[in-house]
Amino acid sequence: MDLLTWLTEPLQYGFLTRALVVTIAAAVVSAVLSCWLILMGWSLMGDAVSHAVLPGVALAYIVGLPFSIGAFVFGAGAVALIGVVRSTTKLKPDTVIGVVFTALFAAGLAIVSSTPSQIDLLHILFGNVLGVTDGELWQVLILGAVTLAVVLFKRRDLTLLAFDRTHAHVIGLNTKFLSALLLGLLALSVVVGLQAVGIILVVAMLITPGATAFLLTRSFDRMLVLAVGITVAASLAGIYASYYLDISTGAAVVLAQSLVFTVVYLVARPNGVLWQRLRVRRSRRGPSARAHVGDEPAGAVS
Repeated sequence: MDLLTWLTEPLQYGFLTRALVVTIAAAVVSAVLSCWLILMGWSLMGDAVSHAVLPGVALAYIVGLPFSIGAFVFGAGAVALIGVVRSTTKLKPDTVIGVVFTALFAAGLAIVSSTPSQIDLLHILFGNVLGVTDGELWQVLILGAVTLAVVLFKRRDLTLLAFDRTHAHVIGLNTKFLSALLLGLLALSVVVGLQAVGIILVVAMLITPGATAFLLTRSFDRMLVLAVGITVAASLAGIYASYYLDISTGAAVVLAQSLVFTVVYLVARPNGVLWQRLRVRRSRRGPSARAHVGDEPAGAVS
């Protein structure tokens, strides 16, 4: 099979083309937000929201509503509940997040287990991107476009919030509103990603691209570009791998992202582990090598 045939064969199927578009759209939205989540230390919040939407998805299926409505309502509700508990107790944020998201996830499992004939738990947990309809495709594209538009409009304010919350407050920015806005966008991005990779794996799309880009650069603008480029490439690789290897599409996409992260973690300059070890080894050799070179002329004179 030649390369052109290998690349175009999967695109002959409409369901696979829709899966490709949905996956890339969800990946781009998640990658952009992941940069802010990494800088603000909110990775666990992404995990919490992605798990907390399960009861909303289950209830939406039961009453016949689009699952995105239930997912967004419960995602936003989880964020609000975490904020209330944090402000009214002395518990640390990670403790509150752990309690809230596990409680909501358990509630979702209870709802699903009580109505097994109506809900396919595997599709909720791991996504059903190959079964995406045209309506769901447009839903993902619209929600993704709205999320990206808001992020671009408030980009400078959100970036200042991530780097220096105190300075943002001093110059007059409403930091509470910006935090709430970012969390609301996080809930929307989870809704977008659910269709592609499901509840369990969507957190990887919200963390891995930003974490990988963070290891490659200290410029936030470059970080955004790299995160998007990495996640698009990983999405394409995952879709093709799922087709030719007959494996789960969502899992293939996340594995591709994880593979890129692993390579960057090991060998990327200047933060890769192997590169740092090589630099340390060279620095240790440096003085002795210079001393040896310096001895040669003296030996020649004698």
